[in-house]
Amino acid sequence: MKDTGPRVVHLRRGGTSVVARLDGSTLPCVLHWGPDLGELDESALESMALALTFPYVDSPISSQSFVSVLPQHSSGWLGRPGLLGSRAGRAWSVAFAEVRHTVVEAGCPEWLEGADGAVRLHSVGVDPASQLEVSTEIELHASGLVRLRAFVRNVGTDDYEVLHLLPALPVPGEAGELLDFTGRHAHERTPQRRPFDQGQWVRESWGGRPGHDSATLLCAGRTGFGFRTGRVWGVHVAHSGNQVFLAEHTSTGWRLLRGGELLLPGEGRLAPGAAYTSPWLVASWGEGLDALSHRVHRFLRARPGHPRSPRPVLLNTWEAVYFRQDLDRLLELARHAATAGVERFVLDDGWFRGRRDDRAGLGDWYVDEQTWPQGLRPLVDRVRALGMDFGLWFEPEMVNLDSDLARAHPEWILGTAHGPGVASRYQHVLDLGHPDAYAYVLERMSSVIGEYAVDFVKWDHNRALVDAGHFPDRSPGVHAQTEAAYRLMASLRARHPGLEIESCCGGGGRLDLGVIEHADRVWVSDCIDAHERHRLVRWTGLLLPPELLGTHIGSGTDHTTGRRHSLAFRAGTAMWGHLGVEWDLTDATEAERAAVAEWIAFHRRWRQLLHTGDVVHADLANPALHLEGVVSTDATEALYRLSALDLTLTWPPGRVTLPGLDPLGHYTVREAGPRGDETGAGRPGWLPDGVTLTGRQLDQVGLASPLLGPDELVVLHVQAMAPAVSG
Repeated sequence: MKDTGPRVVHLRRGGTSVVARLDGSTLPCVLHWGPDLGELDESALESMALALTFPYVDSPISSQSFVSVLPQHSSGWLGRPGLLGSRAGRAWSVAFAEVRHTVVEAGCPEWLEGADGAVRLHSVGVDPASQLEVSTEIELHASGLVRLRAFVRNVGTDDYEVLHLLPALPVPGEAGELLDFTGRHAHERTPQRRPFDQGQWVRESWGGRPGHDSATLLCAGRTGFGFRTGRVWGVHVAHSGNQVFLAEHTSTGWRLLRGGELLLPGEGRLAPGAAYTSPWLVASWGEGLDALSHRVHRFLRARPGHPRSPRPVLLNTWEAVYFRQDLDRLLELARHAATAGVERFVLDDGWFRGRRDDRAGLGDWYVDEQTWPQGLRPLVDRVRALGMDFGLWFEPEMVNLDSDLARAHPEWILGTAHGPGVASRYQHVLDLGHPDAYAYVLERMSSVIGEYAVDFVKWDHNRALVDAGHFPDRSPGVHAQTEAAYRLMASLRARHPGLEIESCCGGGGRLDLGVIEHADRVWVSDCIDAHERHRLVRWTGLLLPPELLGTHIGSGTDHTTGRRHSLAFRAGTAMWGHLGVEWDLTDATEAERAAVAEWIAFHRRWRQLLHTGDVVHADLANPALHLEGVVSTDATEALYRLSALDLTLTWPPGRVTLPGLDPLGHYTVREAGPRGDETGAGRPGWLPDGVTLTGRQLDQVGLASPLLGPDELVVLHVQAMAPAVSG
């Protein structure tokens, strides 16, 4: 029976309400997503829809009271249509004869695979004239996070081509400011703000990956919103290929946050019976960015496959030896790493056939017989004897033209009629959409991983996908490449249970929630300069919790910037994630190695808190100071890091607040962590006897900052006092 009468549904989870108007000819129109509205009966919901109806102007085009999550021109919508496509120029306007809506709870027979505590609104629209079935799913999870995606199925007898499929979520008029991110290689996640003016703010990624300049999150909120104040909404496109973020403000007053995949010509072509699914548009809101971020982190941590064992401290060999791999030197490096408390040893680029620099060898995934005449076994056995796991670097999606693979199979390289396109880092892209190329890479990686029982793969991706066409017709292949990369990761994990994968993309070029379904951590950036890492981890951490962020202690002189920092600053910065070391410890002094061991021990002591608690930030008046912390979910314990990243405007620097604690709780605050640097010298202790204050005092009044020079930091431990027991 046709569902014709409009009704309003209310979904509630995790402090979030989603209210949607449903009728028999339109996909859902979201009236509200944000703060929980409490229990609302049917009458109250109907009254809400009535109250939100715009005054009539002169036509439905001018009075768009309700806009669907996939808005269409056929409804009078004059913005970008949610679905755009055609049958060779026909059937380009979509209008539904019938739309059916169902609400189901996770675990019911219709949604057995749903995440615990989630609820889903599933809507299916049929357009007989265009011979299309179009559907949407809105999920509300226990964390209060929302996910939205759309589907298009061709039910006709000839091909239909999807040009774009862009779901949308509305935000209210109070959202007057936009925040997203930009950057470049080794300088990712740089925030930028602008007014949410009329028109469209569009961020596109055309390189077959989100890219180093990725928007990452597109947020809209009250002007001036910060970490702790100002209501804010944000969306993320959970996809690792070409993508678009869109903020749209129309002349009729609508403000939409949108996102999806950018399809190249032909990639959205659907044969009869075929379907296309948009990536998830992941959405969160909060009273400040911290609350928005908490919902994303809690959603990720609730996944069955989320890493829950202690994240092993690792040493990666890249900035220690680069391509100069020598067994004796690496054995000595492994010895020092184990002595310092490292738990995983990762051999980076340079181990495979013909690899002496970055000009040759990519694709030839055989252990180099000259560099490693006995294979990797002597190193792997020693690493394991020292009590460490073993990890290995691969770049499976790439190929050098100077390689046995490229010479044997030039048809496996993505390109166009003009050839394989421009080289980047002397490399091109291997076509994983080609079944034989995919099978080769899977076999080679699986063989090496199996032979050495590899625990961890650093999975790199150093060339954008330009001129990415399949052989022999050279049709665009970015979509297929992205799906094949996911499938390759999943296949390797299925073949090798327990295998962990790091998503590295020349650093932070691919750390979206699509790849994180298959990866256990991301490499935040190729830049490990501790000053830069404060910004990089702070803003990447809006999306990903600390246990997924690779953060390493570098040598005294940074590889990318040339800046020098004290060991205390480098280590105190790196411990705020999944800790590692990127340093030739064989060249370090005994004092430096001892200090590294102290910091590793300190991190290992507190990583359970760091990797399970809520990440918080203070909105400090002094722009030179940064304060972030991790508060246990029961608010009984916390670690905070206060850093000076520049000369402070005042001296002393002033007060700093510690957010996120129970306002009524009483807490003891003490300095924590190793205080000395590699020379044994250290800053005078701050509050040597500690201080006890309430959570409200710490949040609203704060503490006097210690005297910190540029690029210095201090770590604070905050412990709730046990309530007094009456006699």
